[in-house]
Amino acid sequence: MDPTLIATIMVVVLLLAIFIRMPIALAMGVVGAVGYSFLASPYALMAYFNTAWVDKFMSYELAIVPLFILMGHLATRTGISGAIFQASNAWIGHKRGGLAMAAVAGCAMFGSISGSSLATASTMAKVALPEMRKHGYSGALSSGSLAAGGTLGILIPPSVVLIIYALLTEQNIVKLFLAATIPGILAVCGFFIAIMVYVRLYPEEGPTHEKADLATRLRSLKDIWHVIAIFVVVLGGIYGGFFTPAEGASVGVVMTLMVGLFKAGLKFSELMDCLIDTAGSTAMIFAIVFGADIFNVALALSQMPAEVADFFRNADIAPMTVMLGMIVFYLIMGCVMDSLSMILLTVPVFFPTVMALDFGLMPEQQAMWFGIITLVVVEMGLITPPVGMNLFVISAMAKDIPTSQIFRGTTPFICAEFCRIALLVSFPVLSYWLVGVVAG
Repeated sequence: MDPTLIATIMVVVLLLAIFIRMPIALAMGVVGAVGYSFLASPYALMAYFNTAWVDKFMSYELAIVPLFILMGHLATRTGISGAIFQASNAWIGHKRGGLAMAAVAGCAMFGSISGSSLATASTMAKVALPEMRKHGYSGALSSGSLAAGGTLGILIPPSVVLIIYALLTEQNIVKLFLAATIPGILAVCGFFIAIMVYVRLYPEEGPTHEKADLATRLRSLKDIWHVIAIFVVVLGGIYGGFFTPAEGASVGVVMTLMVGLFKAGLKFSELMDCLIDTAGSTAMIFAIVFGADIFNVALALSQMPAEVADFFRNADIAPMTVMLGMIVFYLIMGCVMDSLSMILLTVPVFFPTVMALDFGLMPEQQAMWFGIITLVVVEMGLITPPVGMNLFVISAMAKDIPTSQIFRGTTPFICAEFCRIALLVSFPVLSYWLVGVVAG
């Protein structure tokens, strides 16, 4: 059978398995293994299994993932989220829609030490949602701002998904973290603007409340100094070349643990819960990574990614048209698939295609630009109905808010995301300018 036909059947079967809700790791692993057997032989598959486990999971760079996950779990248990939200609330909460803006700002700060969107959304919802409801905020604005703010967890460095993209495409993790900084700031600004427009149209949904005095504001900053210290030391140390990303993640874990022990009174049982949760999350991610590796190795054997890249390189199609087609594909798939699975499934095919096209950029710049756009579009899938994961996280925590209201509440933020995607596509320099400044 023709290798390209086998690869096409593999992709179709995989998508069908995903649509019937088969676990993504199992779906990719089984389909990839069967495809590998047809493309090579069952004996070659067994030989691959003999070494693949060790080759994949002894990767030094992959050790970053559980470390940042543990850092996020420790931050969740130590009450950092509450202090972050209270500080944001003290400075901007009194404005119309200010509590929603404070929730977004809190998500951005918490995301800088978490790296997970779901953890950011669920943790911030625990402290911000009751406060917003108490001050008369509508269910739509409350839930929408928290669901959208949670997406910042995978874009604001450190980002677990960005680390996986770097490993898949063999890019520099530090440079990708830098590249994500400006798009992350644009996301926060875009969400702020979305909230301001929303409360101007519906002022009763985001009422004002009493302004905090200066002493309260300054005191709130004193309560989050450790968050700022962790952010500066970890990312500053990585960007400054004082330690590698893995070493930076280790330092972040130790600093967060110290905060938990000496400031929040972290108990031994809570520490064990953090370790168990980290092990569970890491096992799930590594299972997906290994399943994707089998699938992608099979695709590589079929030469399908190279043939797709050659087709678009030789076709009379404008490169930007190809990029827009990929963005549309991601937007559609984001409605039915989680972010990590989408990255692992599509990047091995899309990345060679993008790198084969001429966008007038240096190869490294083009790789960073595509990575950031991919991350932003995938991030958007977290708040896109019907299966946006952040929507379900908020829905589970806000049982008094109808799902229809949560969907409505995300509409202005989805519009803001479309604007950000348009900016990043139109001005690629936004994705790599900071890298050039710091590296230069």
